[in-house]
Amino acid sequence: MKVTFSAPSAAKNGAALIISNSGDNHAYDSDVVKAAAKAAKFHGKAGDSFDTYVESGVRLYVRGRGDADIFDYELAAAKTAKALRGSGVKTLTIHLDGTDATADDAARAALGARLAAYIWDKHKSKATKSKKDPLSSIVVVSDDPDAAKAAYENYYGPAGDGVLLARDLVNAPPNEIYPKAYADRIEGLRELGLEVEVLGEPELNKLGMHALLGVGLGSERESQLVVMRWNGGEEGVAPACLVGKGVTFDTGGISLKPGNNMWDMKGDMGGSAAVVGTMCAVATRKAKANVVGIVGLVENMPDGKAQLPGDIVVSMSGQTIEVQNTDAEGRLVLADALHYAVTKYKPAAMIDLATLTGAIIVGLGHEYCGLFTPDDDLAKQIYAAGETSTDKAWRLPLHDAYDKLLNSPNADMKNIGGRAAGSITAAQFLKRFVGKDTPWAHLDIAGTGMVNGSKDPRNPTFGTGFGVRLLNRWIADNHEG
Repeated sequence: MKVTFSAPSAAKNGAALIISNSGDNHAYDSDVVKAAAKAAKFHGKAGDSFDTYVESGVRLYVRGRGDADIFDYELAAAKTAKALRGSGVKTLTIHLDGTDATADDAARAALGARLAAYIWDKHKSKATKSKKDPLSSIVVVSDDPDAAKAAYENYYGPAGDGVLLARDLVNAPPNEIYPKAYADRIEGLRELGLEVEVLGEPELNKLGMHALLGVGLGSERESQLVVMRWNGGEEGVAPACLVGKGVTFDTGGISLKPGNNMWDMKGDMGGSAAVVGTMCAVATRKAKANVVGIVGLVENMPDGKAQLPGDIVVSMSGQTIEVQNTDAEGRLVLADALHYAVTKYKPAAMIDLATLTGAIIVGLGHEYCGLFTPDDDLAKQIYAAGETSTDKAWRLPLHDAYDKLLNSPNADMKNIGGRAAGSITAAQFLKRFVGKDTPWAHLDIAGTGMVNGSKDPRNPTFGTGFGVRLLNRWIADNHEG
C-alpha cells in the first residue's frame, strides 16, 4: 500500500476523513456538509460521526475525537479504512491539518488505516475475490508533512511491515507454512540485513535439544531452529533476545485435540510470527540495537513414531522432563530454545512469546496477553511499551507454590501442573530453563495472537500480528543507544 504525506489541500477523488471536535473549519466546508452534521447531531464527541458527499464527488467522513488520547487519530483512520472495504474507493485522504495532531499522530493515523485495510485473500480465486478494488493509497494531510513522513518511515511504517508479515504467517495454511518452508521464508529476510542461521535436526540432536525434537517425532517434516541477528548497536553490547514458539500445526499429538476448530491450530506459531515480524521491523528501521530472534519450528502430529504420554526426555539443559501430556508441547519447544539463547548469546534481557495455554483466555479474554516475570523492572518496561503500542499485557504471579505442582516422582519435572493455574504453571516450567542471571519475561498470547471476530477495527479475523508493536516499542525504549 502506498502511504504519502501532504501539505494542506482538499482531496480530488476517493474518500476523505476529518477528525474534529466540531466538524467545521475545514477544506470541505459547505452548506451540504453543515446540513449533514446537523442531521447527524454531530457534536465532535467520541463516537459521533457522519458521512456525506461533497461537490467534487469525494466521500467525506467526519468523526468526533472526544477526549485526547494517543490512539484517537489511529482508531478514527482505522474505522474509516475498514468502512471503505469493498466500496471501490482506492484512496483515503486523512486530514490532520489545523488540529493539535503531532507528527507521531499523523504517522499513527497512516498505520491505523493500513492495518485496517489488511485482507487475507491470497488463496481465493478470482471468482470469490471482491470485484471492487481494495484501498491501495493513503494520503495524510498535515501541517508539517515532512516531520510526519519522517515519523512514519523511521518507526511506524516498519512496525506496520512487521505486523503484516506476522499476520500473513499466522493466516497461512499449514500445507504452506511448515517448519522447513517457514525457515525458508525467514531466510528471505537476509535482504533486510539480518543474519539468519537455520539449524536442522542433525544440529539440534548434536546440541541435545531433545525436548524440542520430541515434539516433532510424529511428523514427516523436519523440525528447525532459526536464529536471526540484527547487529545495529555497539559491538560487544549484549543483545535483547526474543524467543518464539513456532508449532506450525498442533494436533495435540497422541493427546489428540478435539476435532472442532482444530483448523485454527495453524496459528499455534503466533509467538514465532511476532518474533519474525519484530526482527523485520527492527531491520527495516535500522534500529541502533543488538537484537537476537530465535524461533523453534515444529509440527506436532500423532504417528507411530510420536512422543507418548509418560515418555521422559532430556532437555538441552540436562534437566529431565516427564511428558504427561503431548498437547503441552509448546513449553517443550521453548525450554530448549530459551536455554540455547541464554547460554549462547548471554542476552541483556529476554522475552519469549507463545500461544501457550487456553487458560489465559479464560483469565484475560482477548484484550490482554499474560505477562509473567520475576523481574519488576522488566515488567514495568513491558507494561509501558504495551500502553503506547496497543499490545497490552497484564502481569500474573510466579511463586514456589505453583512451581511445586510441576514436580514429578519419575523425572526432574513433568510438563503439566494440572487444571489449576494452568497458565502460571506453564510459565513456571519455562522459568526453570532460563536461570537466575538473565532478566526474562514470558508472554502468553493465546488470547491475543488469534482472534476470531475482533471488535478492534485495526485487526482482521484470526491472525492479529500481536506482539510486534509491543516488542518493537520495548526495544526502541530500552535497548537503543
